[in-house]
Order: sequence, then structure tokens, then C-alpha cells
Amino acid sequence: MPRSRASPKPLDAAALERLALRYVERFATTRGKLTAYLTRKIRERGWTGEAADPAALADRMAAQGYIDDRLYAQSKAAALARRGLGARRVSAALREAHVEEADAAAVAPDIAAREAESALRFARRRRLGPFGPPAVDRAVREKQLAAMLRAGHPMTIARRIVSAQNADDIVRELEGMS
Repeated sequence: MPRSRASPKPLDAAALERLALRYVERFATTRGKLTAYLTRKIRERGWTGEAADPAALADRMAAQGYIDDRLYAQSKAAALARRGLGARRVSAALREAHVEEADAAAVAPDIAAREAESALRFARRRRLGPFGPPAVDRAVREKQLAAMLRAGHPMTIARRIVSAQNADDIVRELEGMS
């Protein structure tokens, strides 16, 4: 007969702080993500003692230097750009990670400056346009264009890449734009 699992004890202030420290120790995070995590843990396990304030605990972790939203935004944006994702997709990922607007805006110029480079990286990785087999069928080109747009690249750059005949020419053209 299987043993029933005992439900975990409700959290108190010390246990919540231990959870927060363990989380920031293991994961790069933002204040918003830590607050959401702690709120979820309180909801799952319950609470004993005075009212909990996960946002204040996240602010305290940031004040102690365990969390840096701007550094998180910079590293996340750089990682996504290396994967070939465009500015729209990077901005959406930062919003999802609860990065504040000021920190996301500070990263935006870097993302925009590397837009063409990121689009070329994505096209090479996915073998789109001149980097893959010749796409003589219009439906194939439309699928490639849709993939570029879903990756967050602007329509003008995506169209240029998908319709390009020669990889070297499009690389020179887009690098000239940067």
C-alpha cells in the first residue's frame, strides 16, 4: 500500500527567506519573478504568522545585490540575440520576466543596433532564404517569411533575407545597414 505523502508545513518568515535565497542562488532572476515565485509558494503551502510581503523580500534581495534587473535584462537580451531572435521577441521575453520598463528601455538600443546581425544569424541557423535550399515555391517563401516574423524580426529585413538569391550579397547589404 503506498504511503500518503505528508503535506509540507506552512511557511513562516524565516522559511520564506530561505526559499528566496535558494531561488536566487540557483537562478538568474528579477524582482518580479522572485515575487511571483514566493507568492505561488505561499499560496501552495499556506502561511503562519504576520502577513507576508514577497515584494518587500524581493526588494531586500535586490538591495543586498542578489538580484539586478538591469543586468538580467542585458544578459537575457544578449542570449536571445545570439539565438537569432529579433527585438520584438526579446522585448516580449523581458516583459514575461517582469523586467521593469526602465531596465528594458536601457537594453533596447543594443538590441536595435544588432537587428540585422540577429536576423542573419536566425536565417543561417534555420536555413532560410539564401542559406538553405532554393525556395522556388511561393508557399515555401511565405513560410520562411512567417518564421522570420515570429522570431521578432521586422518585415523589411525578413523580406530582404527571404527573397535574396545570394548569401554574400545579403550579408554585405545588411551589415551596411548596421
